[in-house]
Amino acid sequence: MKGIVYKSTGSWYQVKADNGEFYKCRIKGKFRIKDIKSTNPIAVGDKVVFDLEKKNDEETGVIKKILDRDNFIVRKSVNLSKQIHIIASNIDQVFLLITINNPPTFTTFIDRFLVATRAYRIDTILVFNKIDSYQLEERAEILYLKDIYEAIGYRCVEVSSTQNKNVDTIKEIMLGKTSMFVGHSGVGKSTLVNAIEPSLNLKTKEISDQHNQGKHTTTFAEMFDLSFDARIIDTPGIKGFGVVDIDKYELGDYFPEFFALKQDCKFNNCIHTKEPQCAVKEALEEERVSWSRYKSYLQILSGDEEKEHFRTDVWNEEDNEE
Repeated sequence: MKGIVYKSTGSWYQVKADNGEFYKCRIKGKFRIKDIKSTNPIAVGDKVVFDLEKKNDEETGVIKKILDRDNFIVRKSVNLSKQIHIIASNIDQVFLLITINNPPTFTTFIDRFLVATRAYRIDTILVFNKIDSYQLEERAEILYLKDIYEAIGYRCVEVSSTQNKNVDTIKEIMLGKTSMFVGHSGVGKSTLVNAIEPSLNLKTKEISDQHNQGKHTTTFAEMFDLSFDARIIDTPGIKGFGVVDIDKYELGDYFPEFFALKQDCKFNNCIHTKEPQCAVKEALEEERVSWSRYKSYLQILSGDEEKEHFRTDVWNEEDNEE
């Protein structure tokens, strides 16, 4: 039988078969997929082949094969630096939820994620959530960020789940597609998903006052069929996001504004750091390229993963650039 993995709890998988029925499945033996060293061999969204077996009147499935993935999103394993964790596969688009405070989402995280989705050819929509909660200064930060990302081709949507602002816009973008929702814990993913499809009734929690961080409400990624011809993958809150195995000479290609300028650099293999007559650095000095984007690029280029966990405030840093 063939089916799609809707939920993984580590050792068991919920698989929706082509006949529409759900089966509890496990894997037999070890799976190695094209030398991908991952902590989880099977991810939500995977298309699989499985056999049914009956034991003590319970019918379960044994997954025999994973079909080729169209794409997948990974992050580096926290404890095993050489391994990756596959968050989900076969995704049409990702909604990256961003909050200015409660909790803060900074550009280092946004840019790392956009590099990863661009590398795997997955459309990404930036969702500025909880806009009903912001004061004038915070609204200005949202407009500043929207200007940066819309200028390089990313769609940005301002949303308030509690006031139902632009929730219908999100639903329209989701029609006929499998969408993944991602963001730090506490950015309001579950609240937004519940506003999109109230019958799901996903658990939500308040922000921790002590650290202004979100509390984890989703333990495992899980896919849901919605009532309006769409599927959604809800994911655990992500603290850090390591970019995996991108060659330093190719990294600039995943920054659209850098890619558009590279033909004007003096050297074909310019990595936009110390080379003379670099079109990206010239654009940076002329403020045609964002300083925050360039800083994210340098951080990824240097392989500096640690700073992201502290999520340095790039807006304050920019003021000190002069």
